[in-house]
Formats: sequence, structure tokens, C-alpha cells
Amino acid sequence: MLKVRRSKLYTAWFGWYSRRQFRRFFNSVRVVMQPGVREMDRRTPVIFYANHAYWWDGFWSQLCTEEFFHQRLHIIIELQQLQKHQFFTRIGAFSLDQSRPKSLPATLNYAAELLSDANDRQNALWIFPQGKIEHIDKRPLLFYKGTASIISRLLAKTPQVYLVSVVSRIEYLEEQKPELFLSFRKPLLITRKNVPSADALTIFMREMTESNLDELRENIQQRQLNDATVLIKGSASVNRKSEAFARFLQFGRAHNRSV
Repeated sequence: MLKVRRSKLYTAWFGWYSRRQFRRFFNSVRVVMQPGVREMDRRTPVIFYANHAYWWDGFWSQLCTEEFFHQRLHIIIELQQLQKHQFFTRIGAFSLDQSRPKSLPATLNYAAELLSDANDRQNALWIFPQGKIEHIDKRPLLFYKGTASIISRLLAKTPQVYLVSVVSRIEYLEEQKPELFLSFRKPLLITRKNVPSADALTIFMREMTESNLDELRENIQQRQLNDATVLIKGSASVNRKSEAFARFLQFGRAHNRSV
């Protein structure tokens, strides 16, 4: 298992780098967030569970952590992918090897230890229960039970944990560059008294993710985006530059006629 090798200096650099990449490749990054997400009790750990449709997922989880939450970030990434991009361990990533089932309990225990570790910031884990990148509109989603197993282990160490659905969707709208949309649902507080079974919790997470994705898709299609916060505005694309140049030429002609 590849473990966290956190570096404050590298995390700061990665924050700058990821913002630069989003400005370069996207027209905007927009976030929809239901009430309660930013008001979570920082003494209680939180697990963000997300769909996994894009290579960018590790980048925007770090971006949201810096912009909204200021948490102690952890991300579970499949071992084969993390071996290719080991720099993610410097910002809080650790590996899960699904090809070796006997190694899974150690990984789940490690996740629970990270989330229950005492520090001055809220411990957060970002997890992608699909386990691999799949098409955004695949239904039904297939979720593994690892998140429920982490919660079971965590509640043996701490009395409660937040569970938050977050989904991402990339769409081309009116611009040459695509838009990245993120949608956060209201946190669910799970305690030792109300924790569901592993099967029930996994089904709940899958259905919540599908509902979140479908609602976000519908809002994008209907252009009902007034509640979205623009987190990052991208640099001007070719179409915007050409439009600006055309306006400049028109202004020049109008000015010459008036002289």
C-alpha cells in the first residue's frame, strides 16, 4: 500500500498548479452546494463520496478543499493509478489494491486511522466507490462496500461521521472550452446509534449519487444554473479572442469614419 507522504510545500504548489490547469482547459468551474455542507462541525470527520467519470477528479477535490473547507484532505486512489501518479501521495492520497483482496482490511483500517487522528483541522476523505472511471451516464452505478466498511471501523474510534454526496459533470455549452460542474448534497450525519448495514448504506450512496447526477444533468440542460458559484473562470478561448478582435476592428473602422 502506498501511504500518505504529506508535504505542505508540495500541497501549496499543487494548489497553484491545479488552478492554472483548470483556467487553461475549462471555461469555468461552477459549484452547486446545498445548505449545511460548509457548516459541518469541524470536530467530526467527513467522507465525500463521488462518481468517477474523469481524470480530473483528484484535482478538483483538492481545489474544493482549499477554497471551501480547509480540511485535512485524504483521497483513496486505485494502486495502479497511484503508482503512475505518486505525486498525489504528497497531498494526502493513499492506495487501494482491488486485485489483492487480502490487502483490503489493512487499507480500510488505515483510512479509519487517518480520519480519527486528532489535529486542528477537520479530517476529510474523498472516495470514489465505483473503483474505476466509468461513463457519466451509466446506470445503474456499481458501488463497492469499502465506504461502509470504513465507516464501521471509524465509528469504533469516534462517535459520528458526516457522509456527503458530490458529483461532477463536464459539458460543452456556449464556449469552445468545456464547463466543469460540481454538485454537493446536504451532509448525512451517521452515529453509532443510526448506522445502517453495509448493504443498505451502499445502496443509499448509489441511489443518492444517481439522483444527484440526474438532477445536475437536468439543470444544465434547462440552463437552471443561477445557484452555481463560479469557482474558477478560465482564460479566454479562441472564439472569445476572435470575437474580441472582431470588435476591435469594428471599433477602428467606426473611429476612422468619424474622423
